[in-house]
Amino acid sequence: VNCESSEEADALWGKLAEGGFPLMELGQYPFAERFGWIQDRFGLSWQLTYTADAGEITQKIQPSLMFINKQYGRAEEAINFYLDVFKNSETLALTRYPAGHPFEKEGTIMFSKQRFEDVQFLLNENSSNHAFDFNEAFSFTIYCDTQEEIDYYWYKLTAVPESEVCGWLKDRFDVSWQIVPRELDEMLLTEDKAAKDRVVATFMKMKKLDIAALRQAFKG
Repeated sequence: VNCESSEEADALWGKLAEGGFPLMELGQYPFAERFGWIQDRFGLSWQLTYTADAGEITQKIQPSLMFINKQYGRAEEAINFYLDVFKNSETLALTRYPAGHPFEKEGTIMFSKQRFEDVQFLLNENSSNHAFDFNEAFSFTIYCDTQEEIDYYWYKLTAVPESEVCGWLKDRFDVSWQIVPRELDEMLLTEDKAAKDRVVATFMKMKKLDIAALRQAFKG
């Protein structure tokens, strides 16, 4: 979370700390006037940052992917892969660990910021032993307007066949994605329960979603 002031960081920390657990205590660090990393009551972790000279905040909340355990050392590979998959993309910042770092391998990613389409992502890596990894509890949804678009992202990203279900997939880095037609939301929000039930029954049998079959189910 990019905060506009130290006071905002303090206020957010106070809310997230209710039933939560601090991972890095809120305070001043060499890289930020105010920073804290906390796991909230639901197990979701947040990094709160305030830096006076950061400039205009263009995205308040940024997803952050930390490459650890078996994915350690693959952050740069992931960055290049996603830059290729998402054509409207760019690297906004990238810092590597220097030689002689006490814990991290020289050249691995200390901090990076990329824009994939309209969303800014943070990617970094850490060599410590962690009790967590990327899993299906957290995924990114790609809304598509055509079947061709669905097919493109599906075949570009999918790398774990046993994880393919109802438009969900895992990529080569175990990051989960949902590839869905944009009009599916309208189908599922309809007040026509019978139509909605037909759509759900149809996509529950699918791996990669088929827009034509979903439309047919919706119309009955």
